[in-house]
Amino acid sequence: MALKKSELYSSLWQSCDELRGGMDASQYKDYVLVLLFVKYVSDKFAGDPDALIEVPSGCRFEDLVTAKGSKDIGERINTLLDALAKASGISPSALPDFDDDAKLGKEQEKVDRLSNLIGIFESLNFGRNRAGGDDLLGDAYEFLMRHFAVESGKIKGQFYTPAEVSRIMARVIGLGLAQSGTQTIYDPTCGSGSLLIKAHDEAKSATGYDLTLYGQEMDNATAALAQMNMILHGCAGAEIVNANTLAHPQWKESDGSLKRHDFVVANPPFSSKSWRSGVDFRGEAGTFNRFVYGMPPSKNGDYAFLLHIIASMKPSGQGAVILPHGVLFRGHAEAQIRENLLRQGFIKGLIGLPPNLFYGTGIPACLVILDKSNRRGRDGLWMIDASRGFAKDGPKNRLRAQDVHRIVDTWTRGLTISGYSRHVRFAELQSHKFNLNLPRYIGGGVTRDTQNIEGHLHGGIPDADLETLQGFWHEFPTLRATLFEPQRSGFNRLRVPREQLQPTVLGHPEFGAFAADIMARFSAWESAARDAMEAVQIGDSTQHLLSDWSESFLAAFGGAPILDAYDLYQGFINYADSTLQDDLDLLTQDGWEASVRLRRIVDKKEQKNKEKADLTISRIKWKADLVPPPLVVARFYAPEQTRVEALEATLALQQAALDEHLEEHEGEEGLLNEIKDSEGKISDKSVKDRLKTIAGDPEYDDERAAIERYRALALALAGAKASHSDAQKALDGKVFVRYGQLSEAEVKTLVVEDKWLATLRALIEGETLRAGQSLCARLGALGTRYDTPLPDLTTRAQTLRGRVDAHLERMGFVL
Repeated sequence: MALKKSELYSSLWQSCDELRGGMDASQYKDYVLVLLFVKYVSDKFAGDPDALIEVPSGCRFEDLVTAKGSKDIGERINTLLDALAKASGISPSALPDFDDDAKLGKEQEKVDRLSNLIGIFESLNFGRNRAGGDDLLGDAYEFLMRHFAVESGKIKGQFYTPAEVSRIMARVIGLGLAQSGTQTIYDPTCGSGSLLIKAHDEAKSATGYDLTLYGQEMDNATAALAQMNMILHGCAGAEIVNANTLAHPQWKESDGSLKRHDFVVANPPFSSKSWRSGVDFRGEAGTFNRFVYGMPPSKNGDYAFLLHIIASMKPSGQGAVILPHGVLFRGHAEAQIRENLLRQGFIKGLIGLPPNLFYGTGIPACLVILDKSNRRGRDGLWMIDASRGFAKDGPKNRLRAQDVHRIVDTWTRGLTISGYSRHVRFAELQSHKFNLNLPRYIGGGVTRDTQNIEGHLHGGIPDADLETLQGFWHEFPTLRATLFEPQRSGFNRLRVPREQLQPTVLGHPEFGAFAADIMARFSAWESAARDAMEAVQIGDSTQHLLSDWSESFLAAFGGAPILDAYDLYQGFINYADSTLQDDLDLLTQDGWEASVRLRRIVDKKEQKNKEKADLTISRIKWKADLVPPPLVVARFYAPEQTRVEALEATLALQQAALDEHLEEHEGEEGLLNEIKDSEGKISDKSVKDRLKTIAGDPEYDDERAAIERYRALALALAGAKASHSDAQKALDGKVFVRYGQLSEAEVKTLVVEDKWLATLRALIEGETLRAGQSLCARLGALGTRYDTPLPDLTTRAQTLRGRVDAHLERMGFVL
């Protein structure tokens, strides 16, 4: 059975639990990621003469397995890693010490911890991953990096750029339009390499070109992680060096000048206070010419990195760099550099990002998009304020798929959207003295809900409040008149009671036409998607399939009224992440018939999170990875399921009757107390013994009747349980047999029609219904707000106060 992404993530994160102990995430991440690397290259490349890297004899993961339980396990792991690192071009000194007692514990504690860690990786198998499916392992690597970054705030995100931001950068600089495989991508502060990899993948997936990657990273251990990351993602040819980029740039031409690249991406450390350390300013002007447009302040290195990036771009080069918002408006030396760069036309545009997006800092950042081509004719900047589009994700904010897509679409299509994006002419920038703070140019934040004083004084819903719902009134032109009538000039009253708003709106013909239009769009997409889904076969790329389906899904609802197509797209992506991804991984590796087979669950004693069985037959647990049993039942055994449900309803009634009888006779004088033990439980023996004791005594007639009634109800409940259990077991048995008899056509129907499309159809129906409910909720709130004018409230308050005063006076109190 193919390895599922969700199971891989669970296994890898479990491995972190084996190590964390007293270590910080910045430390134990290295141990986990290094073993992940060893396992992957062993499964993927060992024994392959055409492999991207050599796995020397004695350096396979199997050799680690033989070290489990041995007293010298740490030393043996270190020896293996040293040889493998040298063969892979990685500095052994950058790898963690697996024989470190201070971090891993002493003697048996260390042996147990490392043995358990190896055991977790031992159960994984990456050997079956095809080149097109390696994103499974790469995604797992990024999953770990993201979680390590969250847990280790002090690292300040130095080794991880959120994948969503990386994708935006790769797309807005046109990597999908790469012209040749000889073009290069450079990251001067590459960290673990995730940004470089996303840039590479964007070019390769769109063009097929395998662009050359160049990276430089100051931290030795992080540079080693980047080298491993490149191999894990199929970029073994990437060149990563370890050195300080500003002080000692390593990528140079033969004449000593900076090497220039076609594309540059970077997430440099924010506002570095010591950027000048080691920089040779005497030789700078003659060799690198990075600071010809100004010298950045000594205590802030943001512009130092930006100028290095510009100097590292070819005359036709494109670039994107993440910088704090301060670079847009800070004064003095930075203001002069900013003006010079704008006058040179290097900056093509700006994209404002949400706050609290990056690890280790909560400040908002922006993307500065650079373009040396056509810079002489550039007459302004494209600006996008995407700061409000995000989702909360634990302690951080996160860009959703819909936010990424909206940003990229807006940029690549040059869309002007009120409150979100516009092109700003050079003259306007100059009028603001080249202060680029986005709110100066893009207005429109979150619209505040205003209170109308006249509406509160005299009642009536203001026209201005109803006009904010113009999108609904445009789509439902007669609905407004159905719901409202004029109260006086500029104010309205509801024609229908507030409790009738929802049935009135949802039952209106215009809402029905809107819902029909949305479902027609879905049906058109569904018709084409069904064929594509049923055509999935072994060897297909899960990543490409999901990309094609999600893009067509978004296009199907482009221009749809009321609903936001990007919201619907996000719904598709959420389902892909939770279900489609795993399903397609199974199908593209095992095929339809093999993927539907039940998998026996064998629980291990040391396993912390045991799998939940989908079927249990003769005490043997089975898991259905692709098609859950309810889908098989619904399609093939509906009558049997109806009978089970009827017996379940009978069982519930019998249980309720017994519970009611027990509750009726509770308390100190309860008639059933004598048959209960100290814990309040009743046994058959206690019932029989008590009935025998009070037999024939008229004094206990009531108690005897209560006990007899209890026994009858208990017997009826036991019978209902047995009938329900027998019927359920019989149904489970049929379902179990049916799994082994399913044809490929039946599997496709169950998966595509009953599972995937049914879920997506429910998603669209739910979003359509929520649109109507949101309108009703807003109108109901407005009706409540202005329903009772202030004078009426005052009169009512006075009346109530008069009643209270009169009551107090009758009691002898006078205020």
